[in-house]
Amino acid sequence: MLHKVIVLALFSLLFISNVPVYASPVDTYEFQNEVTKTRFNALTKELRCPKCQNQNLADSNSPIAADLRREVYELLQQGKADIEIVDFMVKRYGDFVLYRPRVSSLTYVLWFGPALLLLFGVIIVIVILRKKPAVQSEQALSAEQKNQLNNILKDKE
Repeated sequence: MLHKVIVLALFSLLFISNVPVYASPVDTYEFQNEVTKTRFNALTKELRCPKCQNQNLADSNSPIAADLRREVYELLQQGKADIEIVDFMVKRYGDFVLYRPRVSSLTYVLWFGPALLLLFGVIIVIVILRKKPAVQSEQALSAEQKNQLNNILKDKE
């Protein structure tokens, strides 16, 4: 009986070890007040990790993300405004670091492209609907057509 319990326990451990474990980064920063902590959390969630394709600094486990979180913390401790911190990151890593890129000549298509495509689609639908000929509900039958119709109806009776 003990042998079966040990085998079952080892077998359970085998399956438990294949379960992926997800961990989020743990930073132990001490903030002067809750406002600074809230600003730190907002900035790290708004800035994208340069190494990770689609993770923000708060969720990334990469070493560069840890360095950038530390950099954001230090800039906040120096009394920098949020816009100054974002500008510093953009200057250093480019617009890629922003989840919501700024409106500029390089990002017009990103910001206004979907609306223009939707407008273009609506215009095409309107043009197609206007060109479609109206269905005439009633047309008068000629005398010959009336005779053919009467003959068909008589044949069915």
